[in-house]
Amino acid sequence: MARDEAEIKKNQAANRTDHAAQAEHTETRNKEAILASEISYRRLFEAARDGILILDVDTGCITDVNPFLFKLLGFSHGEMVGKTVSELSPFKDIESNKVMLERLQKFGYVRYEDLPLETKGGLKVAVEFVSNVYQAGDKKVIQCNIRDITERRQLQAQLIEAQKMEAIGQLAGGVAHDFNNMLSVIMGYSDMLKAGLEPASPLQKHNNQIRRASERAAALTAQLLIFSRRQTVQPILLDFNVVVLELEPMLRRLIDENIELTIVPGKETGFIKADPGYIGQVLMNLVVNARDAMSMGGKLSIAVHNVTLDETYARAHVGTAAGEYVMLSVSDTGTGMTDEVKKHLFEAFFTTKPKGKGTGLGLSTCWAIAQQSGGHISFYSEVGKGTTFKIYFPRVEQPQDAAARPVMAGSFPRGTETVLVVEDELALRELARTVLENRGYQVLSASNGQDALRVVREHQGTAIRLVITDVIMPLMDGKVMAECLKTSHPDLKILFTSGYTHDAIAHHGVLEVGIEFLPKPYSLASLSNKVRELLDA
Repeated sequence: MARDEAEIKKNQAANRTDHAAQAEHTETRNKEAILASEISYRRLFEAARDGILILDVDTGCITDVNPFLFKLLGFSHGEMVGKTVSELSPFKDIESNKVMLERLQKFGYVRYEDLPLETKGGLKVAVEFVSNVYQAGDKKVIQCNIRDITERRQLQAQLIEAQKMEAIGQLAGGVAHDFNNMLSVIMGYSDMLKAGLEPASPLQKHNNQIRRASERAAALTAQLLIFSRRQTVQPILLDFNVVVLELEPMLRRLIDENIELTIVPGKETGFIKADPGYIGQVLMNLVVNARDAMSMGGKLSIAVHNVTLDETYARAHVGTAAGEYVMLSVSDTGTGMTDEVKKHLFEAFFTTKPKGKGTGLGLSTCWAIAQQSGGHISFYSEVGKGTTFKIYFPRVEQPQDAAARPVMAGSFPRGTETVLVVEDELALRELARTVLENRGYQVLSASNGQDALRVVREHQGTAIRLVITDVIMPLMDGKVMAECLKTSHPDLKILFTSGYTHDAIAHHGVLEVGIEFLPKPYSLASLSNKVRELLDA
């Protein structure tokens, strides 16, 4: 019996030892799990791409900060730990600091969608701030997560800007037709007045102001339509040297007498495919900007070169393809640009000019034209040393049976042929009729497509050689009318005109290859030249 009791005690001792060992093992495993959890948390804390602050819930003092927040705000560990949030310069001007701490202590959670902070270096940072209270061991702490939303705000601003341009584009597109008709009339009669007045007449000065204002209005409409991608585009094969030299007289009128203009044509430059009006827009905008940067005078240089952009360059300039380009450079010795101006240079409506002196669409239009033409634009500028813009257009091979067409010059060729003008806007119809009759042509007119068919049917004189017609008209549009006329007069030539935007007339089929089109507003010179070109073709 004594032996049995001894055996029982031995077993009990063994069980106690086993339990102790098991408890010790469990405790060890728990400690290891806690350590592993702490290590895992620390790794997450250290690697987090959001800023994290740990605060004492009672005092509001900072007990820990992760590396991302040091980098974001520019402070060291010693400059932050042990201080309250309100003592740190990024947070000290935020009136809600005290309220925030009180809400945290009461409700355990606070969220701010957009909290403006300032780094140690004075840089503004927009952050999303989320804070909550939780139990950490035997005490409560506050964890603040701070997310940099600067890029998000920039994207939102870009979206708003895009929506603004879309709205402006729709507005411009809606009024483009009527506005361009009116501008054609104003510009046309201004040209007729100029031709009818003596060169020394004091009225020439008044008329020049009318013409200049109408040109500015036409340019502004074109800029809005180009930037919103609603402009009617007619890309043709162009010799860049010819384009620049043709535009030289206009460019010289834009600059002041104290600015020395130098134009350097390229040697054996290739051809580009673009709308001549686009090239004029680019040059005009860049020259006007250069002029405004040289109020005390200076030098302006325009040059054309062939260049090859390699893969390295293309990778460094997003959206650019490696290949052969014709480069237009415009350099000035003006005031140059600050880094802040450079950041916003191509943004729509951004301008450094005084109120009423600029629309802020000049450079954004140049950027849009370069993009739409398959090229790109770059610049270099230093304060006090001037600015250089470089615009790259893809170089194309010239077909052997095609010649590069220059921009129309300001001449008014004559003729004796019979032409028909079809236009629903009375003032513009009468203007076109008067201009062409003054140049020697026999002119018939009609107010719409149906009226035009009647005029042609009843006409008994010399054969009608050319029909100049608006595209969109009441009763019958220009394209349908032209197709009807072609069935009985296959050799009849058609010139379409329109002040509507590209998307409004594209489905009418008048922008197809081989169909002649003259966008409004047109000058008397461009109308006269286009008529003569088609009749001589």
